[in-house]
Amino acid sequence: MNITKVKSFYKECVRVFRITKKPTKDEFKAIVKVSGLGILLIGFIGFIVHVIEKLI
Repeated sequence: MNITKVKSFYKECVRVFRITKKPTKDEFKAIVKVSGLGILLIGFIGFIVHVIEKLI
């Protein structure tokens, strides 16, 4: 592996870490709610598909 590629990757990682920030409590709560609803929706769809599959 080329040393310049490693240096470039390191510089890119440092740049990303400088740009990112820790979410506030409200942002974190919103992310958790949306993620939870998405998981529930996908699980419900999977359950419905499973029930339909058993009935057919």
